[in-house]
Amino acid sequence: MSHELLVNDGEASMMYVGEPPWHGLGTKLNSPATAEEAISVAKLGWDVEKKPLAFMDGPKPVPVENRYAVVPGGGWQGETRPVLGIVSKGYTPLQNRDAFRFFDPIVGQDAAVYHTAGVLGQGERIWILAKLPESIRVVGDDITDKYLLLSNNHDGHGAVQIKFTPIRVVCNNTLTLALNGGADIRVPHTHDLQERLEQAEDLLGIIKKGYDELAETFRAMTTLQINANSLDRYLTIVFPSPRDPKDEPALRKVSHDRTCARYFFDSGAGSDLKGVPGTLWAAYNGVTEYIDHRFMRTSASGRLNSIWFGNGHLVKSRALTVAKSFLESPSVN
Repeated sequence: MSHELLVNDGEASMMYVGEPPWHGLGTKLNSPATAEEAISVAKLGWDVEKKPLAFMDGPKPVPVENRYAVVPGGGWQGETRPVLGIVSKGYTPLQNRDAFRFFDPIVGQDAAVYHTAGVLGQGERIWILAKLPESIRVVGDDITDKYLLLSNNHDGHGAVQIKFTPIRVVCNNTLTLALNGGADIRVPHTHDLQERLEQAEDLLGIIKKGYDELAETFRAMTTLQINANSLDRYLTIVFPSPRDPKDEPALRKVSHDRTCARYFFDSGAGSDLKGVPGTLWAAYNGVTEYIDHRFMRTSASGRLNSIWFGNGHLVKSRALTVAKSFLESPSVN
């Protein structure tokens, strides 16, 4: 799968509201978008279809039992229709417009606004980012905004996910939570998919509780001072050594990762704010700033995929998990 933004007719399939995102891509809307506006501007107004698979046995097509191709359908603007995934009979596509419906009640109650939406690859993954109205004041002037990220795959892999995605204002770090930490809502692609999405609307209380708990965790990080040895131990766990101790390229990569994260611990954006220097919060953000802005030498949209869904996301998830373990056993730090 390509990790780039989908581009049709020379334009990236992405919209945003307000200031340009740090990756600098997409089409700007001057006011908070409705679902239909976001779909239109982000070029998401196309459907997906399940088509039976067949192979050619000489001149004759032979059906492949219980296998279907997921392809773009009505509204698709590309010259060709790529195969987005291969699925079984029980797979139920979730149309892009239907994916937005989870956020519609929240946006309609002025509890959130659509912030960005877009498409990765050839159409395999779509996402919608909604900004919640309240922020987290972690310590002093260090503010983190609250977002919900909905992602949906059309490639047959993974469920629909709605995740907490806080973003630190001072440096636009995406403070991603661990996928297996109960921080996201997953909706399988089954026959009752739409019913499950509608039930998910009742989970706003869980969303509020989750962000309240996250705020407590962030603030607790600011109260834990760590010394050089503790920082080294933290980074050693976040960036573990390769299994093969003779793998020189991997060893150099890990050493580089730790060195860069240590630099951002001392000198990253916001590291000089009152209450931040020398804390576990600074160590965690040293990792997230490195991952979001320096980790990958690739395109902006490639980095976006990494920090939300790929290797960058996994590293940041581990960084949060390790930070929580430090909070649970502060005496060993």
